[in-house]
Amino acid sequence: MPRGNLFALVLTSAVSLFCWQGTQGANPKDEMMELYGVFVDAVEQVESNYVRPVNRRELLESALQGMLQNLDPHSQFINTSEWKSFKRKIEGRFGGIGITVGMDEAHNHLKVIAPMVGTPAYEAGILAGDLIMEIDDQSAEGVSPDKAVEILTGRPGTPVKLTVLHEGEEKPVDVKVTRAIIDVPSILGDRRKPNDDWDFMIDKDKKIGYIRISTFIQNTTEDLKKALTELKAEGMKGLILDLRDNPGGLLSSAVEVSDLFIDSGMIVSTKGRNTVTKKFEAQKDGIFTDFPMAVLINQGSASAAEIVSACLQDHNRAVVVGQRSFGKGSVQNIFDLDDGNSVLKLTVAAYYRPSGKNIHRFKNAKESDEWGVSPNSGMEVKLNHEQYRAWALGRLHRDMESHAKGHKVDDKGEKPKSDGPEKKNGKPAKEAETPARNGQAEKKEGTKEARFVDRQLDKALSVMRDKLTAPVANK
Repeated sequence: MPRGNLFALVLTSAVSLFCWQGTQGANPKDEMMELYGVFVDAVEQVESNYVRPVNRRELLESALQGMLQNLDPHSQFINTSEWKSFKRKIEGRFGGIGITVGMDEAHNHLKVIAPMVGTPAYEAGILAGDLIMEIDDQSAEGVSPDKAVEILTGRPGTPVKLTVLHEGEEKPVDVKVTRAIIDVPSILGDRRKPNDDWDFMIDKDKKIGYIRISTFIQNTTEDLKKALTELKAEGMKGLILDLRDNPGGLLSSAVEVSDLFIDSGMIVSTKGRNTVTKKFEAQKDGIFTDFPMAVLINQGSASAAEIVSACLQDHNRAVVVGQRSFGKGSVQNIFDLDDGNSVLKLTVAAYYRPSGKNIHRFKNAKESDEWGVSPNSGMEVKLNHEQYRAWALGRLHRDMESHAKGHKVDDKGEKPKSDGPEKKNGKPAKEAETPARNGQAEKKEGTKEARFVDRQLDKALSVMRDKLTAPVANK
């Protein structure tokens, strides 16, 4: 049998099998053959009668893509040329812009889950919740998250133009971003010390520590241990762990971080229809368990960030403050096709909290459904689109100023400039995008300096101060 016919048979059989699995009340063999025949008839009609000649492989690959796109944004068929390109990128160092993207089903456009702190996208003003309308003047409608990553990845120093629609805005704006090697520290504080190290003690009187985890990477746990050890040496009595706009990262890192704060019990489990259930439990060597904690989350907290916050919440180890998380808790496996020349990336399992509740927000999920992580009762501090945007830009300016003071200044001592929009309505972007109080920034009386205001962090600080001043109950 010719290779092309064999490939067609394999693909059409796969499609038929998928259709058969979704059908109830029919004889499996008869139903499979019937649907197989429908698919073959359709292919033959397209090949014979479409207005122009079609390539059979392209036709069948498109059928596979359509089948998988109907499942979820993370399942994908990667053909021969794309697979070779993907493998080359894995084997070398390539530049990117530093964002995690998902699919907004309502608009069929890419949606930014969160930008990574300190990356080109972050410094250009890309925000969680932004819809990517175009990439280099090409429509991004229907582009899968994996395809977007492929497009945005490239040689460091090369530019890419994104046309984005900010949440709450009516008109998209163009943002130029320059690709770079993404190598960002995952452990940050609120401000830097004079020697450029992060200052992790946010309340020196009450001895409350504050640590931001921007993403979960290989060295996150060790760097977190160092920061916690430093805080303990300074007499820390309570900790705020900030996971806002953290898009996730390595599952192993999330498990290790959770294990630092609990002594025993379940951290997370993965379950699927045709996969072995995996359980990740604490190793009884938690070394930072003797102080109260608060965890900050928002709509940009996803994946590994949700695993950690859900674990600490379910074990009553920490109070969760902020807004409901993103709901990204699925596991993908790679299946070889066509003798390994192409692959099927398929969602096969989902993450579950220690309580057994689901984390992943499945297609067509409602707000009332069970998914993600929500703040504890009375701990929700919800920001509308305008308030979130002002907070995010305020946080960006604070980070960039702190970074510039330490080591990122030019030979004239000037601060670096972002590739993002420089002006809005004739005013500098910083001034235009940080309105007063309800937009997370206010001016100190008698000065021109804008004070960074973070209502969610203020709430967490209030909670921690109450815990530290509350009388200890008799045991």
